[in-house]
Amino acid sequence: MINNTMKTKMQAGEPVVGVFVSIESPTTVELLALGGVDFVVVDSEHNPIMPNEAANMYRAAEALNVPALTRIGENTQQVISKFMDAGSTGVMMPMINTGDDAKRLVSCTKYPPVGRRGLASVRANHYAMAETLADYCVVANEATCVIAQIETLEGIENADEIIATEGVDVVFLGPTDLSVALGVHGQGKHEKVLTVIEELTKKIVAAGKVSGTIARTPEDYGYWRDRGMGFFLTGANALLGAATSAYVQGVRAVEEGR
Repeated sequence: MINNTMKTKMQAGEPVVGVFVSIESPTTVELLALGGVDFVVVDSEHNPIMPNEAANMYRAAEALNVPALTRIGENTQQVISKFMDAGSTGVMMPMINTGDDAKRLVSCTKYPPVGRRGLASVRANHYAMAETLADYCVVANEATCVIAQIETLEGIENADEIIATEGVDVVFLGPTDLSVALGVHGQGKHEKVLTVIEELTKKIVAAGKVSGTIARTPEDYGYWRDRGMGFFLTGANALLGAATSAYVQGVRAVEEGR
């Protein structure tokens, strides 16, 4: 059965914290799961991670009872299906600009009668050997998580219809791309970016949905948690880089003091 512990926590009003995995590495997923994250997101948008590589990352997450979602860079049925059939427990889709974009995302992720995802005996349903396909469809439609990213001016303008889309569980507000859209490239904590994220979060929460963003530090988490957010992500590369830098700098400081 699909692990939906992350979605269950969100439905209960509890915050969830996850990590983008940008390296095609099951071991990285294992380490993050052992570290206590609520979920991981295999990032195939900005990285060359294909469904066959992602499948082993899903296996690593499943072994430690941690949900593994996927950020997919193309909002089409065939592309989404390959990752879902390989075992992804949900989809995070960038550049959702309209209500139609959001509806297409839900439709590609869910089986009929909710959507139009194609059905087959695949890894995600244990090749129909552990449960019937009919039972799997019911469970999958309920358990899989759909995350729509708003990160463009068009998306901001159409935020109300995106947020209102039935089947969207989380609306994710990406500060980096929003900074580009707002003309302050790379300044994710610019006042313009913070204002937009805060205003959209109010709308998302009022609609009964979960708002999400990047929280690279515990301080970032606290800032946005206080403003009603419940879904948080950082990056494995950033965690690894920061830990390495801190270690190397600490070692060099010791050496300088000898």
